Formats: sequence, structure tokens, C-alpha cells
Amino acid sequence: MRLEVDIRKTLQSGDRRFELEAAFSSQDDLTVIFGASGSGKSLTIQAIAGLVTPEQGRIVVGGKILFDSHLGINLPARKRGVGYLFQDYALFPHLTVRENIAYPLKKAWHLNLSSDGREEVDEIMASFEISHLAESYPAELSGGQRQRVALARAMIKKPSILLLDEPFSALDSMLRHRMRMELLEIRQRFAVPLVVITHDPADVEVFADTLVIFANGRVEEVCGRKKLAASEDEDGWRTKVCWRAQWKKENPTAQNFAMASGI
Repeated sequence: MRLEVDIRKTLQSGDRRFELEAAFSSQDDLTVIFGASGSGKSLTIQAIAGLVTPEQGRIVVGGKILFDSHLGINLPARKRGVGYLFQDYALFPHLTVRENIAYPLKKAWHLNLSSDGREEVDEIMASFEISHLAESYPAELSGGQRQRVALARAMIKKPSILLLDEPFSALDSMLRHRMRMELLEIRQRFAVPLVVITHDPADVEVFADTLVIFANGRVEEVCGRKKLAASEDEDGWRTKVCWRAQWKKENPTAQNFAMASGI
């Protein structure tokens, strides 16, 4: 699926000013937006999801125009067909797992689901292997379980693309590796393209068929895994996403762990 983004957005708070100018495209089903905190990554996918409105520009997903300032198009978030996984998962603490997952299907918060809706919730809980947690509350779940619930909620309306904001940042290192593999399996099972925000090089190595590198509100570079794999620099992919070219020499323990873990 082709993703096209070319937007501008300015944020002002007192004397502080941040200007986002993000322009990139991807034909791949696995895209990573990489960069340091505060570089504009989250603001960009919030604009794709319709949670933030750019001042100008254009956003197109799979040929569908989500936003075009020149044409006066700005689809509301609920009509964009975009799934979104928040960094902290954003589960409602007062709702059970079943109720959290069902929430996007409701036209109004106080309405009950139809029988078809209840069946959809049961099916997706079974797919994510969380049926046994249906009546549990978020505070009673582990980090991995909360992520599965949030993913099930994001996928319940069968989005055309799934955006994930730092999906593994709240997990320990061993659980991160397992959840990376689960996310790849989910992508394949649901045939949904992923856009993953991260500042972790391990995520880049797993998910980035297209890599978009952000810095200071700008896209510094867009490159593809195939192109880098064909280059003479065998360590080019890691060099692209590490602030120091000597990463492997300066972090031998981390490098050995990554190789042993397959990440």
C-alpha cells in the first residue's frame, strides 16, 4: 500500500516554537519512522490518523485522500480507516478488556453492541488469545497483555493501515523481542500495513522495509532495506540509525545480545 505524506504544522507554547515539515512516501507494508524524542515522529502519525490537523499539505493512504489543504479535504478520524496504537496503550481503566475492545464499534458510549458486534469482539479476542481476560480490567494485566488488548481494539474495525507509536517502549528487553515477532505475525494474519515509530535500532532491523529518518521536525532521509542490502557497506542499515558509526565497537555487549536474540 502506498503512503504519501507532505504536511506542515506549527506548535507554539509561550516562547517555544516547533515546526514540522514532513514529506515522504512508502510503497512497503512495513515502514519505520525513526528519530530522537521530539523530532516530530508522533506528530506526523497523529496527523495521518486525524488526531492533529496540519496547516497545509496532503496525506494519502492507498489512493484515498485523508487530508488535502488545497482541495479542502479533511476526513474525521473515524472515517479514515486508520488503526492507532498509543505509546501507553490508552486503555480505559474503568472498562473491562471486552468493553475496551468493543468501544470503537459503538456509535455512542451508552449504547449496547448488536449481536454481530459482540460476535466480532469474541472473534478478535480469540484471535489475540485473550478471551480468558475478557472480564479483567487493565490494571490487572501484564504489559504484554495490555498491548494485545490495545492491538485488538485497534484492529476491530479492520483498518487499512495500522500506526504504532513506540509500541515496545514500556516492555522489558526479552518481552520486546517476543512482541516484535507477534506483531509481524499479526501483520501477516490481518494483511495490514504497519507504520512503526521508534528510536530503537532493533525495531528498525525487524520492521523497516522503508526507513524514514526524522530530525528536528524534518525528514532527513528515506531509504529502503533492499537498496541498503545491495550496498557495499554490510553494516549500512545499523549505521543509518545509530548516532555513532562506531556503535558495534562501543557496544559489544548489546551487539552480541542482538545477534543471539535474532533482533
